Amino acid sequence: MSVEVGTGVGTEVGTGVGTGTVAGTVVAVDGTLTWHEVCVLGDLSPERGAAAFLDGVQVALFRTHDDHVYAVQQLDPYSAANVMSRGIVGSRGDVPTVASPMYKQVFDLRTGACLDAVGQEPKPLRSYPATVVDGVVRVALSASAPPGGAG
Repeated sequence: MSVEVGTGVGTEVGTGVGTGTVAGTVVAVDGTLTWHEVCVLGDLSPERGAAAFLDGVQVALFRTHDDHVYAVQQLDPYSAANVMSRGIVGSRGDVPTVASPMYKQVFDLRTGACLDAVGQEPKPLRSYPATVVDGVVRVALSASAPPGGAG
């Protein structure tokens, strides 16, 4: 699933899965963060990723088996391809992780830290605050978030 947000009009593009009824809604500006309603929790499959486009930033969303939602940049820092939402969700102990679908580097979904650089220099993913309020997934972007989610 891919959800486009930031146009002021709720639209869902991609697979046609889910309602897409909340996409495009900016719900709050909290200091330097702007919270966006992205989708309803049920639109995200457990242990799978989904891509969202929020005010010009590509974000990869992940719902874990315990219904926690994490958001990181969609841009893979090793391949420079926007593919992180296609990564392999897993864990290292109690740390939720995603492995890049390209070269298999492993990242902490909570912080974006690279846990296994597969012989390369560690490069982190930018992580974004994410929460679920009344069944709606919200992601916060900062005013300093670079376009494309690189960082």
